Amino acid sequence: MTETTSAATAIPSAANQIPVSGADIASAAGATPAAPEITSALIVDATLWILIGFSVVTWALILIKGIQHLRISQHNRSYGKKFWGAQDFQAAAALEGNKGPAARVADIGFTTLIEADGGTTTHDLEHTGDRQELLDRRLRQQMQKERGALESGLAILATIGSISPFVGLFGTVWGIMGALTSISKSGSASLDVVAGPIGEALVATAVGIAVAVPAVIGYNFFIRRNKVIWAFLDDFAIDFVHLALKTSFLIKRPVSDSVASPRTSGTGAKHPVLKASHEDLQAEGAQI
Repeated sequence: MTETTSAATAIPSAANQIPVSGADIASAAGATPAAPEITSALIVDATLWILIGFSVVTWALILIKGIQHLRISQHNRSYGKKFWGAQDFQAAAALEGNKGPAARVADIGFTTLIEADGGTTTHDLEHTGDRQELLDRRLRQQMQKERGALESGLAILATIGSISPFVGLFGTVWGIMGALTSISKSGSASLDVVAGPIGEALVATAVGIAVAVPAVIGYNFFIRRNKVIWAFLDDFAIDFVHLALKTSFLIKRPVSDSVASPRTSGTGAKHPVLKASHEDLQAEGAQI
């Protein structure tokens, strides 16, 4: 009888403990809905920082390419005046201290003619063909190097201009999903509840478009400038070959100061030395 009474009193005490455990479970379950909101906010913020990084890269490339094109235009103009103002083709070969794509194309052309005239070319595949074929090939190779230098960085601008709106749209969609989830859990669809989260999510799309517009404009502008410079170099190379043809692709090797005659050395006149190595020009690359 005593055991039955103690068992009966134990059952209510155990039943009294059940609501306490259920409250703990309910409180734990009520804390979980905040996780999607934090995740959505983090993703939207990460998207905005990515777009800000894209914007910094875009404006840095626009600034660098703008300075590059200004210097190239100035150098080409300066060398063009010197080249066409020279007395003859031999005098044009004696020009030195020039920079820019046109000067490098001319240097590789004069170096090729000097090698062919001095008999320093070797019998390999690189130097096969007559002088005109060798000159055309060297000029074309140098022009391709200059074209590669002009097009550097444009692929990044094109990529940023293409993907930035979609990156911003991704952040917006994810932010709206998180906002709608929070609204459904709160059970309220009033304007003050809906406008804030969705408005913040739409900012990502606006930032994505703002990043893409300068990237696309810069890409199109520099593509146009590259075409103008390339056309100038193409015309210059054709004129160079025609001038070399008039001299039968022969040019005298400039005399250096170390081997100058005593009479010339006594007058203090200096003869400019032309770069006589094709590898030296290649080592320079397409520097600005």
